[in-house]
Amino acid sequence: MKSYRIASIPGDGVGQEVAIEALKILNLIAHKHSINIEITSFNWGCDYYLDHQCMMPADGLDRLIDFDTIFLGSVGNAKKVPDHISVKLVLDIRKAFDQYINLRPIQLYPGVETLIRTATPESVNMVVVRENTEGEYANMGGFFKQHTADAIAIQTAIFTQKGCERVMRYAFDLAEKRKKNALGPGKVTSCTKSNALGYSMVFWDQVFGDVRSGYPDIKVETALVDALSMWLIRNPERYDVIVASNLFGDILTDLGAMLQGGMGMAAGGNINPEKRYPSMFEPIHGSAPDIAFQGIVNPVASIESIRLMMDFLGETAAAQDIQHAVSTVMKTGRIKTVDLGGSSQTGEVGDEIARILKLDD
Repeated sequence: MKSYRIASIPGDGVGQEVAIEALKILNLIAHKHSINIEITSFNWGCDYYLDHQCMMPADGLDRLIDFDTIFLGSVGNAKKVPDHISVKLVLDIRKAFDQYINLRPIQLYPGVETLIRTATPESVNMVVVRENTEGEYANMGGFFKQHTADAIAIQTAIFTQKGCERVMRYAFDLAEKRKKNALGPGKVTSCTKSNALGYSMVFWDQVFGDVRSGYPDIKVETALVDALSMWLIRNPERYDVIVASNLFGDILTDLGAMLQGGMGMAAGGNINPEKRYPSMFEPIHGSAPDIAFQGIVNPVASIESIRLMMDFLGETAAAQDIQHAVSTVMKTGRIKTVDLGGSSQTGEVGDEIARILKLDD
C-alpha cells in the first residue's frame, strides 16, 4: 500500500469550508484505491497572525518540508491583515520549496455555464504554465521618502536564464505529453510584452527562442499579453499550453477561470517537478470573507486541486476517478452552487461528488 503524508492549511475565510470538502474527497479516493493518507492540519493564516504577528511560526517551513504535498484552502482577510502581509504565507512556501511551476488547467465541463459565448467544452481545454518563484513577484525594491510629495517606490522584476528556461521546458514537455495522450495539438504559446518591456521580456523571448529549437515537433507562437487576453476570449480553441511570467500568468488564469465557469471551478498546483520539496495545491480563488461560513462557496476548485495532487503523486487512476465524478455532477446540473446558477450548499456538492465516486466502486 502506497503512503503519503499530506499537510493541510485551510487558511482563511472560505478556505476553511472548501478544505472540508477537499479532504473528504481525498480520504474517499484514498480508501477506494488502497492508498494510505496521513493528513496533518495547520491553523496558519490571518487569525494566527493576529495572535502571533506572523502568518506561520518561525519553524513553519521546517515543519512542512518532510510532507509529500500540501493542500492550501485560501489566505487573506484584508480587514484584519493587509494583503501584502498575508500573501507572504503563500509566496514564502513557493520560494522556499522551489515550486517554480504554477500549473493551472483551464477546462470547461459540459453542463457548466459561462458568461463567455465562445467558451464551449470543445473550445476550452488548455493549461497555463506560470513561472512561480521570480519575475515580477520577486519582491525586490524599496521605498524612498515614503509618505512625502517626493515619494518613490521601486519594484524590480527578476528574470534568470535558469528560471525562464526551466519553466519553458516544462511547458514544452507538457505539450508533448498532451499531444501523445490526444489532449491537445502539441502547441506552446509564449506570453510576452517585449514591445514595451525592453529588458525582461526581450530576455524572455530570447530564452524561449533557444528552448523551442529543442522541440521541433511542437507548434509555437508568441503573443503580447494584451492581445493574448483578447484572443483567449475570441478564440479559446487555438490554445493548448501557454507559458507566462509570474504576473502575466496570474492575470491570464483569472481570465481563464471565467472561460471555465468562474473562480469556483479553477484549481492550481505549485509544483517542484523534481520532488526535492513538497508541492502545494490550491483553488485559485481567494478567501472571499464576504461570503465565508454561509455554506454557498463552490468547492469544485478545491476538489479539482486534489485531482491535480493525485496526478502529481502518480496516482493516475485516482485522479481520473475524481475528474469523472466532478464532470458527472456538473453535467447533470442537479447539484450546483449559486455561482453556477444553482442553490446547493457547499457540503451538498461535496457529498454528491463523493456519492458518484462511491457508485463507481
